[in-house]
Amino acid sequence: MDSPVPPRPIEPRPRRRDRHGRGMRGPVAPPQVPLSTSRSDSFRDLVRDSVDRLERRWPQLADVDFLIMDVPSPEEDTVPLGSSVPAGKEQPARIVVYRRPVEIRTKNRDDRALLVHEVVVEQVAELLGLSPESVDPRYGQD
Repeated sequence: MDSPVPPRPIEPRPRRRDRHGRGMRGPVAPPQVPLSTSRSDSFRDLVRDSVDRLERRWPQLADVDFLIMDVPSPEEDTVPLGSSVPAGKEQPARIVVYRRPVEIRTKNRDDRALLVHEVVVEQVAELLGLSPESVDPRYGQD
């Protein structure tokens, strides 16, 4: 007896056009423009710019960890914009900038950049035991 031959599996054809026949989409944005930058990425860039600006004047800041947290811990009575922790036995000094409180207090990117720089300068000054004006002579002038 002859056994029936199983049907060949149907292979999907590669799609060359979309289902409406209009072809493939073009680029969403020009190549020099980032497709998407999240608010946290943008904030991180602001902090990094401020730190880079200060590291040129204060090379010892290369040993400090700069962190970004969304919000401070809830046991605070007031809402700080940043905090600093001196170096311990086995951990380097840390400066923390809190993203959400800074964002809430600013209306646009330029204001945010100024406030971020002020917070970083204040925390560096506290860590080094100096006044903010000696850390950055332009502090408070912008």
